[in-house]
Amino acid sequence: MDDQLLQQLRIAQVVQNWVVWRDAGFWDRFATVWHEDGWMSATWFQGPAAKFIEVSRAGFEKGVSILHFQGSSTADIQGNRAISQAKMTISQRAEVDGIVVDVLCTGRFYDFFEQRTVNGQQEWRIVRRQPIYEKDRMDPVDPSAYLELDQELLQQFPKGYQHLAYLQSRLGFKIKPDMPELTGPIVEALYRRGQLWLEGADSPFDEPPVATVV
Repeated sequence: MDDQLLQQLRIAQVVQNWVVWRDAGFWDRFATVWHEDGWMSATWFQGPAAKFIEVSRAGFEKGVSILHFQGSSTADIQGNRAISQAKMTISQRAEVDGIVVDVLCTGRFYDFFEQRTVNGQQEWRIVRRQPIYEKDRMDPVDPSAYLELDQELLQQFPKGYQHLAYLQSRLGFKIKPDMPELTGPIVEALYRRGQLWLEGADSPFDEPPVATVV
């Protein structure tokens, strides 16, 4: 098999493992998709991967329902660096304003990968995961229920994750207001940082990130 294709398959396997192991609650296995300095960003959390695993596990054990579905993926590889993009959906079920709803958000996982020696073997793992939020919607689980949202609150959030942010804010989470969407300067800056990462930049960030953990 062509080595480039083999490396792409190995990276794709890590991305698939992230979704399955995180949603199933296989926390020890989930930890192996990250390098030790891995960083996770989401609407409700920005911080070290180890802390993300900790708070995700706590939520899972309390019955928090956040699930993911992954579609097609691709990876650009230069040496021991890679940028992976994978189509995905985030599905969250919770009660909002007295009505149980499902929020479905479509987007991409944009992942900064590096191949390093781990336990004597060369392994591709995630250094930074940054979701890109493209569009979302909210539906009552009971189709006969009437849902009326606070429009002033709803309009405070970016269109790409407007309903997801509304739900999560109602649950008490602080929402990051400047996450990448399908188009715009924020996602363009992310693409530029991804190219710099492939070219050997010391960090996957333009500047040191600030953690916002729950």
